[in-house]
Amino acid sequence: MSTLKNVKHLQCIHCKKTFPAEPGVYTCPDCGPKLGILDVIYDYDYIKANTSKEDFANNKDYSIWRYEPFMPIEENGPKPKLRVGWSPLYKADGLGEIIGLDTLYVKDDGINPTASLKDRASCVAVAKALEEKAEVICCSSTGNAASSLAGNAASVGIKTVIFVPGRAPSGKVSQLKIFGANVMSVQGSYEETFQLSAEAISRFGWYNRNAAVNPYLVEGKKTVTLEICEQMDWKVPDWIVFSVGDGCTIAGAWKGYVDLFKAGFIDKLPRVAGIQAEGCAPLAHAWKNGKGEAWEQEVENTIADSIAVGVPRNAIKALRAIKESNGVWETVTDEEILDSMRLMGKTAGVFGEPAGCAGMAGLQKLVKDGVIGKEETVVCAVTGNGLKDVKNAIDAAGEPLKVEPTIEGLNEALKKIGY
Repeated sequence: MSTLKNVKHLQCIHCKKTFPAEPGVYTCPDCGPKLGILDVIYDYDYIKANTSKEDFANNKDYSIWRYEPFMPIEENGPKPKLRVGWSPLYKADGLGEIIGLDTLYVKDDGINPTASLKDRASCVAVAKALEEKAEVICCSSTGNAASSLAGNAASVGIKTVIFVPGRAPSGKVSQLKIFGANVMSVQGSYEETFQLSAEAISRFGWYNRNAAVNPYLVEGKKTVTLEICEQMDWKVPDWIVFSVGDGCTIAGAWKGYVDLFKAGFIDKLPRVAGIQAEGCAPLAHAWKNGKGEAWEQEVENTIADSIAVGVPRNAIKALRAIKESNGVWETVTDEEILDSMRLMGKTAGVFGEPAGCAGMAGLQKLVKDGVIGKEETVVCAVTGNGLKDVKNAIDAAGEPLKVEPTIEGLNEALKKIGY
């Protein structure tokens, strides 16, 4: 029996059947793992009666656990040791001026312990695994979810078995190995990688950290917008912009604001922009083609490996986040992503990986096309650090100038760059 005082139950997003928030409950058995994704339904009256803005103002725990009143975690239960969350929210005036916005904020989640926003989901997954006394946690990932799981699990001594597609960047795979993960490099697509992990989880009884299948991952990811709202003194921006792969992140970002709204902490909601790479954009293409939730599988052909997901597992929640918020989808090319990497680094001092910069690339297009107005307040999330993918960073910025070890040689080099 669940002892979560702030949680009513889990609810299938398809048939609306409810289930207790108990160990082993992942998806609706009637609707299946694709349609039967579960949502955590909170007791907002309980939250209102027991939580206030003053409580947050007096809270000195600057991690995601400051938001426990909005999380499905056992009170005083075990947690991972890494400090996840409370990443900086920068007011990027110079960058905003260049792309045509009066008020632009950049949320840099690349500073999390394993250098991506995925730490938020994995931190909660490991906490739930600890509650269940699980010995092994498993997931499939294009890279960031894997490294975040490996790091957070290592901090409390839980073993991990992680499946990654063979194309995963070496920088991300090396993180997994350093954290002691048992890494399976699957010589196939991400979809094939996911399916193999699902079969292994079922056969061996490992704790499941896979996106959408585990309903608690969204609850971890929503802390990014709980933070943004608190960092903005509980003011709500006009737009929030996120890159999208599996759909879990944008679903969580939207739910964070919805939870705050239902609990009476804010009185309006933002619009949401979801950005996908043109080389793998099943959700954006479905929306642009008027197909609603009838998206189709796509090939994974983009440098933004972290969002190269041809079969997004949290598609329904992601699509509904855009629909419910009166938001938009946009796609960006790899060239636009690389341009955004350079621009954000040079003008805001934020170094993002390709997937982490896709949101900014999409924001530029939306402003240029007049979808987002100059006077509107926008928060754009950078979901992963650029050091995770050095090769593409070099492609974006270029190689250093080679200089002979003489002042004459230096002068020649300086002339090339206009000095």
